[in-house]
Amino acid sequence: MPLNVALVPAPDQVVVRFTGDADLSTLPVIVEALGHAASLGTRQVVVDLAAARFWDCSGLHALVTFTDRLAAAGRSCRIVGALADTRRLIGLSYLADRLVLDGAIPAQPAPRALPRQGAAARGSAGGHPLPGYAAQPPVGAGRFSRRD
Repeated sequence: MPLNVALVPAPDQVVVRFTGDADLSTLPVIVEALGHAASLGTRQVVVDLAAARFWDCSGLHALVTFTDRLAAAGRSCRIVGALADTRRLIGLSYLADRLVLDGAIPAQPAPRALPRQGAAARGSAGGHPLPGYAAQPPVGAGRFSRRD
């Protein structure tokens, strides 16, 4: 679904409503819409994401840059209606502390511990066992015998 934008100006704020799919290919649309909203000069910009789906972080990074620029000018940006997948992407991208949302970001799972250095690997990085991997001797084991 293509990304559509509606601007709803009011005296004290402007609402930017995104509808559709946001990804790298729609980044120019996002940047242009946010720039137009900023040019209206209201103290607050509200970005409504209730009908938008983010497929990557490019649009979210544009929102962070926009929010930072508004804050530097003594203005603000608030994001409303972000879907659960969008909130999850914001959390996974570590952008939650850079954006003002109307609700909580889901808690992120703790990172998995890496194997200790020197510990034998028991499976692949994806957690799926590699058939026969642990049962095979190291390469070259037992080929050479030591003669004194």
